[in-house]
Amino acid sequence: MRILVIAAAVLALTAASAQAQMGGGGRRGGNEGPKTDNKPKVDEKAYKAALERIPEPKEKYDPWSGARPSDPAKKSK
Repeated sequence: MRILVIAAAVLALTAASAQAQMGGGGRRGGNEGPKTDNKPKVDEKAYKAALERIPEPKEKYDPWSGARPSDPAKKSK
């Protein structure tokens, strides 16, 4: 009798986890009205003006500068 109860409990837990992975059944589609888009509108003029306000760097950034040794003295031929 004890083995039958344990087997039933294991089966119930397995079925419950499988149902959780499959999405839960028929509780879908409750809101069928027109969808509203809540994304902010991009203003092209403001975007371009913001890009123009970014100052140009004096030296070009080198992300690999720590991985390479510094520039060796150029050898003359």
